[in-house]
Amino acid sequence: MDNIKKAYETMAARKANCAQSVLTAFCEDYGLTTEMAYNITQGFGGGMHINGTCGVVTGAYMVLGLANPVTKDSPRQNMDKVVALQAEFNKKFKELYPGLTCTELLGYDLSKPDELTKAREAGVFTIKCPDFVRDAAKIVEVLLKKN
Repeated sequence: MDNIKKAYETMAARKANCAQSVLTAFCEDYGLTTEMAYNITQGFGGGMHINGTCGVVTGAYMVLGLANPVTKDSPRQNMDKVVALQAEFNKKFKELYPGLTCTELLGYDLSKPDELTKAREAGVFTIKCPDFVRDAAKIVEVLLKKN
């Protein structure tokens, strides 16, 4: 199964949060086990529940980092490359959606328990999030091919 489809289906089936769905779709390509990827990303879904950056974005950043490992000889060079890829990811994602935070994407501040409840009741995690995950994975694929 391709990475984009895997990411989408993981989120659509509600098997994982958004960050987990993105990272686990790519992790084995870069030597990270699925279990480790799930563990690393478990606190990143829902904008880390602090009204922060959406997990599709943080998950994508993690994939970009795995694809561009730091080396002893040139750690700064690789980090700068990842920062440039992140900026390109952000630009492409914001061409599709209104922002990078869950509040901008979903219309709910997930750091507030009452709004989290409203978001769940509205079904936004099932209706909107799989598309965010799919599109983030597509952007990552494009960036990795250019990389």
